[in-house]
Amino acid sequence: MSIKVVVGANWGDEGKGRMVDYLARDAAFVVRYQGGNNAGHTVINDFGEFKLHLLPSGVFYPEVINILGPGMVIDLEGLITEMDDLTSKGIRPNIRISDRATICFPFHRLEDGLEEDRLGKNAYGSTRRGIAPAYGDRTVKKAIQVGELLYPERFEARLKQISAWKLERLEAFYGKKDLFSIDEVVRWGRACGERLRDYITDTSMLLEEGAAQGKTVLFEAQLGTLRDLNFGIYPFTTSSCTLAAYAPIGGGLFGHPVDEVVAVVKAFSTCVGEGPFVTTMEKDDGDALREFAKEYGAATGRPRTIGHFDAVATRYGVWAQGATEVAVTKLDSLSGRKTLKICTHYTWNGKQYDRFPLNAVLEEAAPVYKEMPGWDEDITGVREFNALPETAQAYILEIEKAIACPVRFVSVGPEREALIVR
Repeated sequence: MSIKVVVGANWGDEGKGRMVDYLARDAAFVVRYQGGNNAGHTVINDFGEFKLHLLPSGVFYPEVINILGPGMVIDLEGLITEMDDLTSKGIRPNIRISDRATICFPFHRLEDGLEEDRLGKNAYGSTRRGIAPAYGDRTVKKAIQVGELLYPERFEARLKQISAWKLERLEAFYGKKDLFSIDEVVRWGRACGERLRDYITDTSMLLEEGAAQGKTVLFEAQLGTLRDLNFGIYPFTTSSCTLAAYAPIGGGLFGHPVDEVVAVVKAFSTCVGEGPFVTTMEKDDGDALREFAKEYGAATGRPRTIGHFDAVATRYGVWAQGATEVAVTKLDSLSGRKTLKICTHYTWNGKQYDRFPLNAVLEEAAPVYKEMPGWDEDITGVREFNALPETAQAYILEIEKAIACPVRFVSVGPEREALIVR
């Protein structure tokens, strides 16, 4: 038996999907344990290119059971759309949905957008998918669990009560009346429930049975350390815990220690959404790398901010995740660059920061770089670390030293097999 967790070390969009797709070949279960459809995991394999938002990235292996865990907030309509998209391409996702996950309703999306509009220039950079309101309702005990779809009369009665409460809040907060129809929301829930009811189950029982049989469980996180609600760049964070330590809770498997935590990070830094980002590249340089590396948000299509490798942020991310090893992705995107930079520490008000600080410092901090030579060779066909150009090897080894965690995987392309395993 083995329990592994794949997490993001930075702001998200590090390439977790491609790593889960690779590692899932040895797993019996792949479990998403938090978040909703507010981010995307891009997977490129023999079936094509896919952007997954709710489905775990192990769905391309028919023998793997993919679990949407109790820690998630699930947009039922979005899930059905994803499932139908895969089915149309000849892939039948083998999934189970936790009966303890909670539902992200259309009124959550509405509420999310209204709040971002109200905040204006101070907006948090939300995807407007309703994630924060859905988690907020869970906290104030106004959420509805997915499992309640199996009890239609109770589900509809509770949904009517909560919808009425939501309409009152929206009018009080935003001065807008009758923003949605309660009957339409009930019909939405009824239709989605009919489609999904056969997938809903006690997923903790499934995992317990698998663990007892010695099967491998792979937990998959969404976003990264710096978007974690507790340890990220608050308030420019997501609304759930993105850390590996939360995997047993959000995944619903207790009493079994985690064996490996794979923290994924790009060979350069990127960020989508709002919040401080210390190592931003010069505009022309960043724009060129963004286009070459196709750095646009998988969920929203927003252009990612591009930066030099931030070892301060990554060292913090690796520490907070309790990482046992690191996967560096997109090394191939740096080919042809004459000089590379690694941010070793920050300075602010005459003080040096080796540990990732709070936003009050980050918003005005300056990066201090170590410069290294680049390489011109095309490395996409390389499968052995020693076959990389010496300058590429040196760059990875310097990152490994700076973040104090072994780099086990080096990705040199988006395809499943374009991976160096050290």
